[in-house]
Amino acid sequence: MDQQTWTAVDQYLTSTLLPPDPALTATLESSRRAGLPSIAVSPTQGKLLHLLAKMTRAKSILEIGTLGGYSTIWLARALPADGRLVTLEYEPKHAELAKANIEAAGLADRVEVKVGAALDSLPGLEGPFDLSFIDADKANNPAYFKWALEYSRPGSVIVVDNVVRGGAVVQADSTDPSIQGVRELHDLIAAEPRVDATALQTVGDKGYDGLTIALVTS
Repeated sequence: MDQQTWTAVDQYLTSTLLPPDPALTATLESSRRAGLPSIAVSPTQGKLLHLLAKMTRAKSILEIGTLGGYSTIWLARALPADGRLVTLEYEPKHAELAKANIEAAGLADRVEVKVGAALDSLPGLEGPFDLSFIDADKANNPAYFKWALEYSRPGSVIVVDNVVRGGAVVQADSTDPSIQGVRELHDLIAAEPRVDATALQTVGDKGYDGLTIALVTS
């Protein structure tokens, strides 16, 4: 198996299970034109986030890492009309593009984009959140998870993306802050009695990576 096969399977699954979506396609295209890195979740991953939000009947969602708003739109579409999503983005350029994409998708009434370092914005939020999606700088994953847990309630779900890092997560002696951030995250979760969690390896058009899902139990 190789990247070509993973990409072909992702394209097959997307074309079979996910109908064409002009707003999401436009969001990816505007992000590409603006020079944003191609690190948004894949369509099938976006649909997974959407379904998780629906399954938890989420009325409030926290997203750490907005980029161009692609995952934001997937998540916000799962909210009821009176739901809310707060998304945190460090780069002003990315945030402005995300706001435009979210508005074009008809979701500006339920999404708030906060600009600046997430660790500066997080203390001022109002919880609880039914679902939190963490997809920002990996070195700060442990701190982001602690804040997501702080803003959770029993039954809340926390999802963390990019936790396998092409398999490099097994390198205990790595000097890469992203690798150490992911490892510290898992150590933190393993020692946290208030959550029940698992992690999954994934392959697809985004390569070899994975995600961690934690259910807040108390």
